Amino acid sequence: MAHRDRSDEIVEPLWWMTVVSVALALVVCGIFIWANGMNPLAVYKKMVVGAFGTSFGITETLVKSIPLLLCGLGVSVAYRISVWNIGAEGQFALGAIFATSVTIYFPEWPIYLSIPAMVVMGILGGGLWGLLTAIPRTYFQVNELITSLMLNYVALLLLDYFVFGPWKDPKGFNFPARRCLTMRSRCRFSAIPVFILALIFALLAVGLYAFMIRYTRWGYELRLIGSNPEAARNAGIRINRHILLVMIISGGLAGLAGMSEVAGVTHRLMYGISPGYGYTAIIVAWLAKLNPVGLIVSSFLFGGLIVGGYSVQTLGIPSSISSMLQGAILFFLIAGGTISKFRLRRSV
Repeated sequence: MAHRDRSDEIVEPLWWMTVVSVALALVVCGIFIWANGMNPLAVYKKMVVGAFGTSFGITETLVKSIPLLLCGLGVSVAYRISVWNIGAEGQFALGAIFATSVTIYFPEWPIYLSIPAMVVMGILGGGLWGLLTAIPRTYFQVNELITSLMLNYVALLLLDYFVFGPWKDPKGFNFPARRCLTMRSRCRFSAIPVFILALIFALLAVGLYAFMIRYTRWGYELRLIGSNPEAARNAGIRINRHILLVMIISGGLAGLAGMSEVAGVTHRLMYGISPGYGYTAIIVAWLAKLNPVGLIVSSFLFGGLIVGGYSVQTLGIPSSISSMLQGAILFFLIAGGTISKFRLRRSV
């Protein structure tokens, strides 16, 4: 009974520790802002108003929160069985590449065919990239932290190859991007239908995740594997099969996020298509403690953090302030988790 459920340490921490972690991150970042001659309260107010104070800001926040929610959900599924997938950034890129291939090789397809095909290809691309992490972990005991991180760089370089190479827009004046999606609609389809479709799918995926984790045998097996692998193995659960399946699902969700960004936001494959969604999703999942409702809330808040970072540029502050805040929040969350684990050990 002295054994502690590692996933439970993530899911059920002291609630006030999360609040304190975010508050400390704001204080520390505020010190740096103040040291640069700016009023931290004015900067934070500008970020909040820019992200949530107007209909345009809220719309942009929702647009940013969708890939964060999908990537964060994928990361959370993997974390459930203590597989630390930090490769969502690369899986996002592969999903974008695979989805774009539909418009390249089948440019005359109508929207009602091309969009479902892009969804399937985006999930396939991200799932295959997640599988590349799962296979070494399953059969050769290679640490997935290393493989998933390194595969991020491979995926981003692969995206650069297509953008600067065979898929480069010949009329783009050397701009590093694929030309606008060449479907029958001549790229006039609105971002709103794809945006709404991605939002609905993301919310349905979160609901399905919540139901399966809590009420199905598969969810029970995932929780058992995450808490006590030896007990799961003795119970006859095939852990390797679950790791492979979970990483395919995790990567597929991140790949779907890449597809939604291409089809609904940028309308083209381009250099730097992701502002770090895959990495931010790690913080989203950690802040939510793998809770489905928490994932929705934290992804929306971090989407607002990204949009707010853009809005403060009018004050002479770079948008990278949002990255600084994200890093500080993650730092204090990890510190709070360490303290929680220490308290758990002391209580045993």
